[in-house]
Amino acid sequence: MNFLHMKYAVSVAETQSLNKSAAVLNVGQPNLSRAIKELEDSLGVVLFERSPRGMSLTEDGEMFIQYARSILKQVEQVEDVMHSRKKPKKSFSVAVPRASYMCDAFSKFVSHIPADEDIDILYRETNAARAIQNLIRDGYKMCILRYAKNYEQYYDNLIAEKNLKSEIIAEFRYVLLMNRDCHLASQKTIKYSDLSSFIEVAHADPYVPSLPFAVVRKDELPDNTNQRIFVFERGSQMELLSQRIECFMWVSPCPQYMLDRYNLVQVPCEDNKRVYRDVLVYGKDYKLSNYDKMFIEQLKRTKSEIIDPFGAINERN
Repeated sequence: MNFLHMKYAVSVAETQSLNKSAAVLNVGQPNLSRAIKELEDSLGVVLFERSPRGMSLTEDGEMFIQYARSILKQVEQVEDVMHSRKKPKKSFSVAVPRASYMCDAFSKFVSHIPADEDIDILYRETNAARAIQNLIRDGYKMCILRYAKNYEQYYDNLIAEKNLKSEIIAEFRYVLLMNRDCHLASQKTIKYSDLSSFIEVAHADPYVPSLPFAVVRKDELPDNTNQRIFVFERGSQMELLSQRIECFMWVSPCPQYMLDRYNLVQVPCEDNKRVYRDVLVYGKDYKLSNYDKMFIEQLKRTKSEIIDPFGAINERN
């Protein structure tokens, strides 16, 4: 006995005709008749009484059809459940530095994901130390590390030690971000000495593995201004810069629409020679998903549009 035999028997019981059931089941009448006989032989009972008027169930046949219908119904329910099950939910996750050009790339990337796609997206802005932690301990698929080029050896060692793979996304010098109404904003370039009386807005958590925090803080935040305001996210920095003309911030180049939105300008600094890198990192054994690749491609396009032109300006200074 098999599942198909049960299906044939139920159909014959309903139509009471081999010819009608053969048409419904789209099988030849001789094949259907043979299948019913094989079913009866395997069970050792007669299920149908044959007569010129058609096929009628015997007492054993009534009992068999009752069970067969129940089994077929359960099989149908199982198929419905399996067919209706959603595919495993997709996920995308990346930890990045607080960079406007990356936010721009991420927004464009998200706009290309279908609205009905079943996916969880995690985009976290943080420092390099926490980004590595997100990647290694928290299940993030990728991270982007930002560090000054003079710390390259520290990060190369860390990446090798953790069995990670890396790719340089961007290399640049910081520019000064300030209010468009500030008197320095009209200058083609600015010197460190011009900033001494201004208020620097800075991220409060610079960090480099294997080095004391105090050493990194002194290196990243030299004492060339009288006052600093420390923030942890870009929303606060933008509001401060847009409302206080005496504030400035060191940043990677920003998209023009963001400058216009907050009434800001970005200006190179003649004295600034420090080079930074944004480096993509993920596990050596991790296979990039299609969405990972889409994000990376968009990030590189945005970098070429926003970072590269300003990088060329910086190189001339």
